[in-house]
Amino acid sequence: MFIKKIVFPEKEKAQLIDVEINDKLQPDELLVKYDYSAISAGTELANFLHLPNTQENFPKYPGYSASGHVIETGRKVSDFTIGDRVVLNWGCHVSHLIRTPEQAIMSNVKHPGFKGIVKIENDSVSGIEAAFTHIASFPLLAVRKLKINIGESAMIAGCGLLGLIAIQFAKLSGAYPVMALDFSPERRELAKQMGADIVFDPSDADMVQKIKDATRGCGPDVVVEVTGKALALQQALEYINYEGRITLLGCTRVSDVNIDYYKYVHRRGITMIGAHTMTRPHLDNRENAWTEKNDYRVILDLLGAGRLSFKPLINRLVSPADAHEVYTMLATGKNPPLGVVFDWSLLD
Repeated sequence: MFIKKIVFPEKEKAQLIDVEINDKLQPDELLVKYDYSAISAGTELANFLHLPNTQENFPKYPGYSASGHVIETGRKVSDFTIGDRVVLNWGCHVSHLIRTPEQAIMSNVKHPGFKGIVKIENDSVSGIEAAFTHIASFPLLAVRKLKINIGESAMIAGCGLLGLIAIQFAKLSGAYPVMALDFSPERRELAKQMGADIVFDPSDADMVQKIKDATRGCGPDVVVEVTGKALALQQALEYINYEGRITLLGCTRVSDVNIDYYKYVHRRGITMIGAHTMTRPHLDNRENAWTEKNDYRVILDLLGAGRLSFKPLINRLVSPADAHEVYTMLATGKNPPLGVVFDWSLLD
């Protein structure tokens, strides 16, 4: 069986290629046809551009958040049937995928990640929104790690896709006010549509003072740093409240700013928390820590209940055949779209 797959064969180049796979299923395996796969621009563009702290060698296979439907099941599979809609992770941008419903990603970190399939049980959840489930689990993890108390003030630093989703999770957690900052006026306006109470422009010379003025002179109690820029982290350390907590959701791949840790972290009692997705428990939830699979179910439930929405963030459906043009546009465009989704039906 030949399937379609997107690959980065070299720096700043993307291709849709044919790959032959053995489609004879093992008894516990499923064959899933992709409907949609969402682009996670931060990570995927970092690999497309071959930035520091990304995969060293080419080829690279981007993509890790998708939705699809089951088209074949192994004889021992009982929890899934043909036609079931599902969400998938870590499967690349690909037309078809063979996988067991649950397996672990072996890695060199303490907790191996969940690499499996979760059923979309609510018919009101669209396949396009469901394709963002794995991506949305990143800001959910970052917000959960902050252990927000009702009424604590929160800042979301960066209004890209992850930041705009984090705004919604911060509000669901009881934060008030929920603030956001971004250079783009369009993204600041979208942040307000997604629920931010106050927005700020980082280029404003009085930004730090304005943030403190909005929080009774103290600064936000918690910050989700989404930009992955060391300069933005330095700014967060300047405006955060004493004994505040910061989760590092954005991947700060380049440490190009010297931070005075005594002045801004140690002396002020700041807690900085890594929020990489591989810091989750694998098999079972524990106190203040939930598995990836649990997070997917929470996200799908909230989408189905109308308490969470990705629709305002989805800007463009594109064909996988146009992968090179799409990644080039995202890498070089002055105001690139936020939510870009590969529609695999466009190849049919």
